[in-house]
Amino acid sequence: MPKVRIYELAKILKIENKELIEKLRELGIEAKSHMSVLTEEDAEVVMEMFGNQFSQQKQIQTAEKKEIIEETEEEFLEKQPKQKIKKQENQNEKKGKNKKEKQSQKQQQKPQPEVTQPVQEDVSVKYIGENPTVKEVAEVLEKNAAEIVKCLMKKGIMAGINQTIDFDTAVAIAEQYDVILEKEPEKDIMEEIFGEEEQDEEKDLVERPPVVVVMGHVDHGKTSLLDSIRHSSVTSNEAGGITQHIGAYTVQIDGKPITFLDTPGHEAFTAMRMRGAQITDIAVLVVAADDGVMPQTIEAINHAKAAEVDIIVAINKMDKPSANPERVKQELTEYGLLAEDWGGDTICVPVSAVNKEGIDQLLEMIILVAEMKELRANPNKKARGAIVEAQLDKGRGTVATVLVQSGTLHVGDPVVAGSAYGKIRAMTDDKGRRVKKAGPSTPVEVLGLSQVPTAGDSFYVADNEKQARQVAESIIAKNRENLIKDTPQKVSLDDLFTQIQSGNVKDLNIVVKADVQGSVEAVRQSLERLSNEEVRIRIIHGGVGTITESDVMLASASNAIIIGFNVRPEPAAKLFADEEKVDVRLYRVIYNAIEDITAAMKGMLDPVYEEKVLGHAEVRQLFKASGVGTIAGSYVLDGKFERNCQARITRDGIVIFEGDLESLKRFKDDVKEVAAGYECGLVFKKFNDIKEGDMVEAFKMVEVPR
Repeated sequence: MPKVRIYELAKILKIENKELIEKLRELGIEAKSHMSVLTEEDAEVVMEMFGNQFSQQKQIQTAEKKEIIEETEEEFLEKQPKQKIKKQENQNEKKGKNKKEKQSQKQQQKPQPEVTQPVQEDVSVKYIGENPTVKEVAEVLEKNAAEIVKCLMKKGIMAGINQTIDFDTAVAIAEQYDVILEKEPEKDIMEEIFGEEEQDEEKDLVERPPVVVVMGHVDHGKTSLLDSIRHSSVTSNEAGGITQHIGAYTVQIDGKPITFLDTPGHEAFTAMRMRGAQITDIAVLVVAADDGVMPQTIEAINHAKAAEVDIIVAINKMDKPSANPERVKQELTEYGLLAEDWGGDTICVPVSAVNKEGIDQLLEMIILVAEMKELRANPNKKARGAIVEAQLDKGRGTVATVLVQSGTLHVGDPVVAGSAYGKIRAMTDDKGRRVKKAGPSTPVEVLGLSQVPTAGDSFYVADNEKQARQVAESIIAKNRENLIKDTPQKVSLDDLFTQIQSGNVKDLNIVVKADVQGSVEAVRQSLERLSNEEVRIRIIHGGVGTITESDVMLASASNAIIIGFNVRPEPAAKLFADEEKVDVRLYRVIYNAIEDITAAMKGMLDPVYEEKVLGHAEVRQLFKASGVGTIAGSYVLDGKFERNCQARITRDGIVIFEGDLESLKRFKDDVKEVAAGYECGLVFKKFNDIKEGDMVEAFKMVEVPR
């Protein structure tokens, strides 16, 4: 029998992987995981042992049946008194133990001091909000509101029952009543209303499909690999062959469904990749066999590890002549991923998305890892999950791709996701078919939300539409408060010009509009990262949908430029932009947007100059001319001397002059330049103290590109 993996042997013996691993450990055979390899001898021992076990089990079962039949009533009666005696003995033992325990408890209680008890009763710690009302303070302290008002009056504060007081004042009042007040920890509004997810009972849990995220560096073939799995094309619709959005797809393999999330590989989409890792069970890390581990591959590894997700490495592009899978495995070891054939736990599968080689093995590994994780969820409760993507469709309104994580989502359910709420009007699956319900690990597109939610937000099913609206409105109010706190100043033209004129920070204001919410975030993060000490980039507005007149109006008022990502301006908005001379830039690939903004920033930066040495000359003879001054007859040693350049004179290694070269002569004529090996006459601006043997260095200041 050749070498065999544990999961293959488990299939042959028709038992679970975990059971087989436990048996192997009992026998002293090393078994790290279901991917471990067994030798021929070990495999034969296991086969024999399980063969003997099956025969022994049958013998025991038949023997037990015979014993039950042969057992008579007399034997049954004989056993009864023995059982009673045993019961009595056990009861006596328990009584004795209880007596000993009571005695020890009494002994422990005697020496304890009685001083600690009154302290716990007198001083108590209670929690209250940051700016409580007088009524709230009275309720927390369990006192009459009028009594609290009197205390405030004594401190010189005139406040009514419904008036707010600052936290320090509330603490001072509480101290009078031997109560320590502390600030209430901030709670998530969603968790406060809907509560944390309760643990389900074992009987309610059913098996759910695994959610698999495909991660890796840009152009390593993630989407192409998914294409070969689900026999469709996504990259043909994407600009420049780069995935700009996050998508979710369900694939059936041997009757078992798997949900795939395709995340973009460009570094600007780090946030989207991070969200992808947090809502998934297994991460497939795609690494090109001819390219190896790249910066975004490392990012993907870190995100997957942070989310505690199992990693399966797909070494893609094996069809290329320069493919070197062993180098990829070597590079992966630097980041804590040791391939199984190198004695590690990481599954590495060589694949080719073009030739569709190794795809079946990759899918088999995904199902195997999912089986080991025992993924289960309760479908018989209100749905909870995450917003994968959201966009504004011209005909359908707000369209959100959601991934149900627990419970079942139905058409007509009132949902809330961040500041968006609504009743689900329709649901479609990844194939575009209408569905009425979606269970755990199922991605669906939903219609009916009031506005475009943020990608990555959690969604909850509310009791009714009224509750959903109230929750959303409270989140909007909270976000508005935070925005007011975080905004350093109001955006206005006067203020912007004042700052630039006074030499303070220059602001480059930008309005971002994109086709989907995820892209807005990605563009925002990429551009804000370009800010430096001299120029600050401020995204004053980011939204989903076409560029409207209101966007142009905002850009005009705040002296901003508009960046459109996969969107076009309305005809009226374009005319208005031309009138107001607002710069509207439209892009389909994020690289171009970053390049253009970088170029614009360079224009706003103060130029940086550096010194460029042109040549050196030696003063060999001096001539004095009336009206001109001293002319230094010099010999150019190297480089060249140019008209209007700057000069530096050194004598015995010490600089005695640095300034402009007033004139450059060759014999009696003014010349543009004098090259090495020629003689020339030099006249320096406002400097005549020259001596023979002085060294002259010609240089000019050149602007350095930022």
